[in-house]
Amino acid sequence: MSRFDFQRYVDVRKNPNSRRTERGGFGEYAFAADLRVLRTLTFAKPVRLAAEASVRAFKAWARSDILGRSVRVTPRQFPRLHDVVASCARELHVPVPTTYVTQDFSRINAGTYGTDNDSFIMIPSATVERLTDDELRFVIGHECGHIQNSHVTYGTALNFLTNMTGVFVRWIVTPATIALRAWSRQAEITCDRAGLICCRDMEVATKTIVKLAVGTQNLADQIDIEAYLGQIDDIRQGFGRVSEFFESHPYLPKRLRALQLFAESDYYKNLIGEPGGRPLTEIDKEVEQVVRVL
Repeated sequence: MSRFDFQRYVDVRKNPNSRRTERGGFGEYAFAADLRVLRTLTFAKPVRLAAEASVRAFKAWARSDILGRSVRVTPRQFPRLHDVVASCARELHVPVPTTYVTQDFSRINAGTYGTDNDSFIMIPSATVERLTDDELRFVIGHECGHIQNSHVTYGTALNFLTNMTGVFVRWIVTPATIALRAWSRQAEITCDRAGLICCRDMEVATKTIVKLAVGTQNLADQIDIEAYLGQIDDIRQGFGRVSEFFESHPYLPKRLRALQLFAESDYYKNLIGEPGGRPLTEIDKEVEQVVRVL
């Protein structure tokens, strides 16, 4: 197991010219707010202290526990899934990530853990069973997006802090988790874009996000997308919108609308060989309004 050099990680994050580092850096499609907040995290002392301690603790013992309950994806084990992972890695120009399937039929999900230089993807069995290959490309592409965009270290720190806060003093945990959750909500927008880039089909991406919301194809088929997006206004009007401040992911209707906007960008239009599209900088400003919490 390689030693995690947190100071080197911080130095890279502080460098304003590091849009592309030796391991990919950031995708050109990345959400501007994600990049902006990610770089500010390195200057927040509670975040740095908590992230350094939690990632090292994760590598020391939590990683072994996770991997001990999972099965590695290889060309011989889960070849269908391995092909999807490999295709997403090629699309985003990252090394094929080590991937594991874990027994969990409760929900469709996935996660990426470790550090930016030593990461792995965990996929619950429900995700593999309930999604088509194209839908899996959206989910796996999303996770590869975390790898390409240097999210893994802080994402792992947030996961560890959320579940293992008892091992840290409160003055570190509270400001660190608030800051990391605020960043994570922006990072999810970036990675939904990576998922769309991998599946190259907005309809597939929409179906996948809807499945994340309801869990099954049968229920997903009964959802009216326009009505679902209309829930964004209801979210903003209710006092319950404050609860999103404590979430690591934007609410799914917001994520879907943000992705629809990205699909209108000149960047994505050019990628799929269609003319036109709006500048990505313009799209990002509109997306910021969509995903804002308060």
